Amino acid sequence: MKDTLFRKQDESEIGTRDPQEYRLENIFDVGCMKDVQSEPDHRNVAINKVGIKNLRYPVTVLDKSNGQQNTVAAINMFVALPHECKGTHMSRFVELLHLFRPNLSLKTFSDILTQMKSHLDAESAHIEVTFPFFIEKQAPVSKCVGLMDYTCRLVGSIDSGCKVDLISEVRVPISSVCPCSREISTSGAHNQRGMVHLRTRFNRFIWIEDMIQLVEKSASCDVYSVLKRSDEKYVTEKGFQNPKFVEDIVRDIAVALQADKNITWFDVSVENFESIHNHNAYAYISSGDQPSSK
Repeated sequence: MKDTLFRKQDESEIGTRDPQEYRLENIFDVGCMKDVQSEPDHRNVAINKVGIKNLRYPVTVLDKSNGQQNTVAAINMFVALPHECKGTHMSRFVELLHLFRPNLSLKTFSDILTQMKSHLDAESAHIEVTFPFFIEKQAPVSKCVGLMDYTCRLVGSIDSGCKVDLISEVRVPISSVCPCSREISTSGAHNQRGMVHLRTRFNRFIWIEDMIQLVEKSASCDVYSVLKRSDEKYVTEKGFQNPKFVEDIVRDIAVALQADKNITWFDVSVENFESIHNHNAYAYISSGDQPSSK
């Protein structure tokens, strides 16, 4: 697989191989120039992760309603560096990424990781892609349409045995109403925005939209980008009728994930930006050990 993705084949090969396939051979040819990174290092200290961080790059992600969505990601790419090597070849990370550009999407992560591991002669490789994902969302009463943005992240790694590990993450804004405040007050209750951070491993592909919807259903009420007065009345009353602590929200999400056989691991946290306290409220649940790709 590593040789047959990129450079177009010679005409003599077209009869037996896809003419649109490419090769990576010779892409890293630097001639007779001195390669300092490849010199030996005598300190006998291996490096767990070395590479590039915060590279802004256009990516294509799958969109459940529209097929695909173009966005801009912040990308981190790392490999493990053995103790005998002085350095890694930083430019190769960007070159590899650019070769995948026509088809760069969340589905190509395994290929990218395999190429990173192979062409940087690494025992393991790691990639993180963080991007805004937009969903068109109607207000609950007026049906006015606005775009909601959600911060999403895909983390992938490949180990020395070529096992690929993928974790999908979403950050979802929510609103909550305090059950205690509602219970002890003669009128009203304090409410606030919060943020849910959900990470999952899965057997089969999982839609970003489904993860977001699961979170929003567990809150006192959704957050919207456009609300008319009739909508404000609706969300205020809905939240008041559905008060939840951070403990309630994180447990409801965990219960829904535990019932989904496609989810093999998750962790979820809820943080409320308290409106009447000088601190935030926080709750966290994990289904098991911390993930190796964190």
